[in-house]
Amino acid sequence: MRGVLAGMAVVTMGFLGAQALTLRANERPSLKGPNEDGTKPALVKIAGEGMMGSHAFQFLTELSDDVGARVTGSTGDHKAEEWGAAKMKAIGLENVHAEKYTIWKGWTRGSAEAELLTPVRHKLHVDAMGWTGSTPKGGAEGDVVAVNMFDLDNEIKNIARLKGKVVLVMMKGKPTKDGMSLFAQFGEFLKAAGPAGAIAVIGGQGGSKSAGMNLTHTGILGFNAEFAVPVVSMTAEDHGQLERFIARGLTPRARFNVQNTFTNGPVETANVVGEIRGRENPEQILVVGGHLDSWDLGQGTTDNGSGTATVLGAAEAIAHSGQRPRRTIRFVLFTGEEQGLDGSFAYVKQHQSEMASHLGNLVLDAGQGAVKGFQLGGREDLVEAFQPFADSLANFDKISVDDKVESGTDTLPFSMAGLPGINMRQDTADYKFTHHSAADALEAQKPEVLTQNATLMALAAFWIADRPERFAAPWPVARTAKMLVAQHEDEMLKVFGLWPRSSPEAEKKDETPK
Repeated sequence: MRGVLAGMAVVTMGFLGAQALTLRANERPSLKGPNEDGTKPALVKIAGEGMMGSHAFQFLTELSDDVGARVTGSTGDHKAEEWGAAKMKAIGLENVHAEKYTIWKGWTRGSAEAELLTPVRHKLHVDAMGWTGSTPKGGAEGDVVAVNMFDLDNEIKNIARLKGKVVLVMMKGKPTKDGMSLFAQFGEFLKAAGPAGAIAVIGGQGGSKSAGMNLTHTGILGFNAEFAVPVVSMTAEDHGQLERFIARGLTPRARFNVQNTFTNGPVETANVVGEIRGRENPEQILVVGGHLDSWDLGQGTTDNGSGTATVLGAAEAIAHSGQRPRRTIRFVLFTGEEQGLDGSFAYVKQHQSEMASHLGNLVLDAGQGAVKGFQLGGREDLVEAFQPFADSLANFDKISVDDKVESGTDTLPFSMAGLPGINMRQDTADYKFTHHSAADALEAQKPEVLTQNATLMALAAFWIADRPERFAAPWPVARTAKMLVAQHEDEMLKVFGLWPRSSPEAEKKDETPK
């Protein structure tokens, strides 16, 4: 997922839990890499185990072929949770358990069929977007009319014209709002289109065309959002033809039959957790994670089976090397990421009392490509300290370090709690094709790339957890808020009602020297 979110209460708790700590001058990270800080011998053993003894691709094969699609709250999700816990136990992790939570509603994909009736007749290739509704049983037909994504104010005012129509979302002219504001307003449009009597909305990509040849891409259209109107993704080839007909002044007519199912209320899911306990400061915790849930047009291999296998491969490399870090490494397979980072927000809420003892989290969730860098989730104060470690990886690749916040995955709740939500930046050239599509299958992942990514995750996790000085502690609310503004994340959080608010007293206490 490349979006966010889940609950003001969770976010606020994360911030307030982080507010008490800042690094004292004598605790600031020193600029020492593995060659200077004593961690290199252990890292060498972990690297050898990771590159020579990895079962990461075997894990990914099982998850893709034997478990398959894993929509949050579904039978596939629960099967994956059991599978993940069993793998953690087999690897030798400690304290393996599931941490249950609920999401607001479950959803099951049914069927999606469409046919162009005029001016020519042929099948249209579509798939439903997640948490969207159905046409009447047996389907319905209507004229195809265009709606401009860049003029949603007027489209909502004139919503009555969509009664009995199939809506084709297009991008005409130039946007007058930023992308996240448009995304939020698109949700308002969809909520209005259903009661207005629209048959279906062709708009899974918000007016842009699907990537790849004859591919659709599913996904959710908001953060924990549902829509009664059926919304579909259409292949670029079919979408382009409809656009051309309309541009010529023709009025295409089409028939849609989309059938999906919602649950009547909340459904249960769970994060899967296992640890390597620290030998000196076990109460200090680094979370290493990826998301276990997936969409359901393919096997869920690259989003985020690859991340799941990377986490398990990293855990295996450390556990089987015989090395134990100073601090605890907690491996977490999050669920609910695709619905709004629900699992990682649930983790922050459930572990509020110990967030002050967390070092941050480390996540891989950008597909099947090789790791090219580390993004430290807004913590510009840590970039210089992290660079010597990145330099030590030169035999793997040239690895960059920056302080970017990645708001589209499970790093965000940790960044919002004032901690480094560390994203492993990847080569994503092919990910646009497999992302949420039927092409998201095992064939997309090169085993040698996965092995190297898992090894790099293991090395980064161990170094952060084992270095003599504590790598990070949470920033207070005010400093975190200032960072989010500087990183241009504030508008998105405000648009969706997620900007954290603390008491005036807490804000005053947060006025610490920078």
